[in-house]
Amino acid sequence: AAHSPPLPVPWPAEARDALVGLLGAGQAAVPVWEELDQAGVVVGLLPDWERVRHRPQRNPVHRHTVDRHLIETAAGAASFTREVARPDLLLVAALLHDLGKGWPGDHSVTGAVVARDIGARMGLSAPDVETLERVVRHHLLLPETATRRDLDDPVTISRVAEAVGSREVLELLAALAVADGRATGPAAWNSWKASLVADLVRRVRSVLSGTPVRPAPVLSAAQTSLARHGGGAVRVNGGAVTVVAPDRAGLLWSAAGVLAAHRMVVRAASAASAGATAVIEFAVVPEYGSPPDPATLEADLRLVLAGRLDIGRRLARRAASARPPRVPVAPPRVTIVDDASNTATVVEVRARDRPGLLWRIGGAFGDCGLDVRAARVETLGAEAVDVFYVVDRAGRPLTDEAQRALVRDQVLAALR
Repeated sequence: AAHSPPLPVPWPAEARDALVGLLGAGQAAVPVWEELDQAGVVVGLLPDWERVRHRPQRNPVHRHTVDRHLIETAAGAASFTREVARPDLLLVAALLHDLGKGWPGDHSVTGAVVARDIGARMGLSAPDVETLERVVRHHLLLPETATRRDLDDPVTISRVAEAVGSREVLELLAALAVADGRATGPAAWNSWKASLVADLVRRVRSVLSGTPVRPAPVLSAAQTSLARHGGGAVRVNGGAVTVVAPDRAGLLWSAAGVLAAHRMVVRAASAASAGATAVIEFAVVPEYGSPPDPATLEADLRLVLAGRLDIGRRLARRAASARPPRVPVAPPRVTIVDDASNTATVVEVRARDRPGLLWRIGGAFGDCGLDVRAARVETLGAEAVDVFYVVDRAGRPLTDEAQRALVRDQVLAALR
């Protein structure tokens, strides 16, 4: 094969079908692909492959080099070929989705350009090339949105539906998200992320089918029932923790501090209120072992609300006992994401993960006179990517640029 004449451009349909057939073999295709690559066949077929051969990944959650990750993703995508309308485009998109990492800039953007050129080279029709380009351009859209945006915010669902454009592309992106995440490694894909992506896909599919985006709910029926009891209560149900307490500024991050003190890792949080009572939902996992006793959590929460427990001191003791990083750590970054919500200001924080990070950031928002309406927390290796939906005390998003700058400065100061 290495000494055969090069394929004509565009490829004949038989060559394209042979490539799709190889990728569709799943894990059995991986050693075959590597043999072809070592013999120089792959670069002859796809010249851009040379730019990612043996290329290391920038993110430590990856367990493979870029080229191996691509064929592993394609092999994983083979198990979804009966769940999508265009299995051939799924397999080709999986093989090409990270080729942009061989070029400077955002790899999703540069990769879309490369995918468009390769699709035309393969002899795909113009509509298929457009679909392939869109899938590669947005291959991170579903997992990043699911973990970093409030899915109850109508703007979130509308923006994703607009970017996806069709149910065909949505199902290709959904399958690719799973294959890509699994090929990356356990730090990049787990049952929590899978459930969030599935929820996002369900909501977007509904919109693409013609159902209007539902307005964000204030309280669910179950939350309303809890709120009627008032007082203070904590209910733990697996990975869900519900906190019911008298509404007050800073309640969300005070409760997050209690959870952190009990070695619970917060992955998502949302707050709503009914009258003078607030109901906060946390998605959590224990750092290790079993979750703490709900009665102990409730007791500490009541002490915090009464001002009789210095949760900051307890978290500071934990932080002091932790080993400092042995390698240089990049400085934290705080970004205000415009146009992500009509009802709140969205703030993205990237920093080194540590106990009580959500509590520390929330305290900075409180110093600025802001409340956190929702939070999404994702940890990639040792790095945290936390997104917060904040409003002022009147419940409005921030419009004054000076105030937005103050928020960035206060959060950065808290992280230092």
